[in-house]
Amino acid sequence: MYTAPVEDIVFALTAVSGLGEAMRTGESGDLTLDLLDAILTEAGRFASEEMAPLAAVGDRQGATAQNGVVTTPEGWRDLYAAWIDGGWNALTGPADFGGQGLPVALSAAVFEIWNGASMAFALGPMLTVGAVEAIAAHGSDTMKRIYLEKLVSGAWMGTMNLTEPQAGSDLSALTTRAERRDDGSYRIFGTKIYITYGEHDFTDNIVHLVLARLPDAPAGVKGISLFLVPKFLVQEDGSLGPRNDVKCHALEHKLGIHGSPTCTMIYGDGTGETGEAGAIGWVVGEENKGLACMFTMMNNARLHVGTQGVGVAEAAYQKALAYARERRQGRATRLGQGEAAPQGMSPIVEHPDVARTLLTMKALTGAARAITFACGHAIDRAHGEDEAQRTWSDRAHLLTPIAKAFGTDVGVDVASLGIQVHGGMGFIEETGAAQLLRDARIAPIYEGTNGIQAIDLVLRKLPLAGGTAMGSYVTELATVVEAVRGANHPGFGRTAEALTEALADLVAATDFLLAALAGKDSETALAGATPYLRLAGLAAGAVYLAKGALADPAREDRMALARFMAENLLGETAALKSRVTNGAASLAAARIVLA
Repeated sequence: MYTAPVEDIVFALTAVSGLGEAMRTGESGDLTLDLLDAILTEAGRFASEEMAPLAAVGDRQGATAQNGVVTTPEGWRDLYAAWIDGGWNALTGPADFGGQGLPVALSAAVFEIWNGASMAFALGPMLTVGAVEAIAAHGSDTMKRIYLEKLVSGAWMGTMNLTEPQAGSDLSALTTRAERRDDGSYRIFGTKIYITYGEHDFTDNIVHLVLARLPDAPAGVKGISLFLVPKFLVQEDGSLGPRNDVKCHALEHKLGIHGSPTCTMIYGDGTGETGEAGAIGWVVGEENKGLACMFTMMNNARLHVGTQGVGVAEAAYQKALAYARERRQGRATRLGQGEAAPQGMSPIVEHPDVARTLLTMKALTGAARAITFACGHAIDRAHGEDEAQRTWSDRAHLLTPIAKAFGTDVGVDVASLGIQVHGGMGFIEETGAAQLLRDARIAPIYEGTNGIQAIDLVLRKLPLAGGTAMGSYVTELATVVEAVRGANHPGFGRTAEALTEALADLVAATDFLLAALAGKDSETALAGATPYLRLAGLAAGAVYLAKGALADPAREDRMALARFMAENLLGETAALKSRVTNGAASLAAARIVLA
């Protein structure tokens, strides 16, 4: 059973990501260490006692649909009601509309906990949080007055409607259309696919944010508008009126996240109660500028999808460790002692290969956690009004694709390793290890595939601040490495040397890509994008583990884990740098194989 690692999460937030310093200087509002600990402790209790027991139920039963009515798994509707009663949906919402206005970094932390307990359940609230941010940033005053309080509380849920059968990653191909009406509203017609929680029984209204194109819109992504389309229209007194012309046509049958209803949505087929075909909606922001509005929601979602990977990885590690401590096979040789274990079979955790696997799982999870929290902290600081805001904004933009892609890749990698630790029992559904891998596998795909995150990092984020955004970040990481070197603690082993080499690999790869971009050689830059993102995640994550070890020298386990990652996992950075700097020509030549 999943137990939220509250101590590790609080430590990563306060000692590694920067939230601790922000609380000390008053830059995190009324948040204190005691309040932070209380929130995360209660979140951990709720996740462990109420959410986690229903995760397997959701996987077995899944969501079902009949005549457009979607039913969530047994117990899930009551679980959502308890979630709302606990005030969890309002954690980071704007205070003017009933929210608590707490930091995004804290939101990342609690969403790690929710996803560790049940990724399929946490998906719905995650999108509602994103919808709140998009409407708060771009909605009209009337729109905010009608919808924000209900969305902030969670009484209503929000969705994101981007994808169409012919328009996935390339949104320029979308064909959902919008028609203007004289009263300032619009009528929406089209089909959207893969809509998470597009229909469900949690709330009595659902607020869809829908990308569509006006008849006179420019071609491509410059002609996309964003519309708010409620399931039920809202009357002047706030009560619900007629059913809008939008419905769930069918649910997808998926590899994982079975409890989460993934819908095909039909807008404007004449089955609503409005008396006219077309789903009634209102533009969010300005016409033809919808993609920028949607990206407010998507960037929020990308950070929280990264936390999905971390949460699933933590759950997989806990499950594998518990199994490895109980399962007995063979007689282990005690590392460093040169002697066999006592007579009889040993717990498999004592075998070096299993220990290495578990430590790899633990290290990668901790590294990804630190990156997602650091990203959340940068987003918080970017909302400030001091002269450092631009620097923090660049940092947030830089870390968002790394947090999303590295976090979700780690989720898949660690869940797969967890099955390996379980052996044959990992391949059997009853242990729950297989569900974690099935659930984790979608996260590198949605909210912008990890390949797209790598492209975004290299083509758009590396050039930030004249190409110095990554350089200043690496300089900051290097100060941690020098502190490790200066500590001169035998427990660190070769940590400082390994970290120095990894950062040197990152700098060399960065310089190579910036030179390629300066020379208009985007093909070479794109060829190295994915290995570059992995390189950045490994290097930064390893430095963050070392930073944590420095902050708590009394905890030998933190130092040992940082050393393990540095000496056992960072050797990969040299190979990744080689792929970035030397791989483009062979990739181009090998395309003949695919012809």
